[in-house]
Amino acid sequence: MKILNFALIFSIIASINFSSYAQQKSVSPYEWKWAKDGIWTTAALAGSAGGLLLIQKKDGLTMDEFERELENKDNINFLDRWAVGNDSESASKISDIPFAISFAAPFLLLLDDEVNDHTAQVLGIYLESMATTGAMYAITVGLVNRSRPYVYSDDLSIDRRTSNNGQRSFYSGHVAATATATFFAAKAFQNFNPDSAGIPYVWAGAAILPAAVGYFRIQAGQHFLTDVLLGYGLGALAGYYIPELHKRKDESNFGLSPVMGRTSFGDTYQALSLNYEF
Repeated sequence: MKILNFALIFSIIASINFSSYAQQKSVSPYEWKWAKDGIWTTAALAGSAGGLLLIQKKDGLTMDEFERELENKDNINFLDRWAVGNDSESASKISDIPFAISFAAPFLLLLDDEVNDHTAQVLGIYLESMATTGAMYAITVGLVNRSRPYVYSDDLSIDRRTSNNGQRSFYSGHVAATATATFFAAKAFQNFNPDSAGIPYVWAGAAILPAAVGYFRIQAGQHFLTDVLLGYGLGALAGYYIPELHKRKDESNFGLSPVMGRTSFGDTYQALSLNYEF
């Protein structure tokens, strides 16, 4: 009987301790490892900085190159040809609105108590995701020359059409960054709230926002459709899979579970059962 009483007392104490801990802090679905993630994030930030240097050093078009570009506009593939000559300034300004909103989306997650318990971890993974997208974009744009659609517009000045900024069409950084932010927010929300009825709506918003940015960037003459599609795809992959790579892996084969019952002598008992899975 003393053994049963001891088991009961231990069970009550353990239950109180576990309950108190659960109230203090929820369990994160993610894990952060400085040895890996610190190096990854630092390398991505360095890649972004290096890419920006490449972009700054890009040359604009000479007049001979500009004339050849205009002569070849009919050879642009059919997916992109309809955007040739777009140069809407108002569309460019409108595209900045959902672009800016997207960066705030992951921070809205902090209003969720489950996420707020792990603010530093979530923001760290968010930074890693955005830095990765930034590095891929900056290095690609720094190395690849592709004229923006507005380069073919007769309504703009020659100086603008031949500037180095006009050679940064491939690919859309606005769309890539927006997709990374929104897909990250949706993925994190789902991982922290797997049973939420709002998950489909969160994912719908995550998909629509970068698509809206892409539409207005095309109308603005900043990018072709293929630039937008590639930016969307790469950004979405980073926003979805980088959190997925951080998902916690339960490596323990041990488990504790409460048990209760009645002995053959009629005494009731409560205890903790220690389990090991082979």
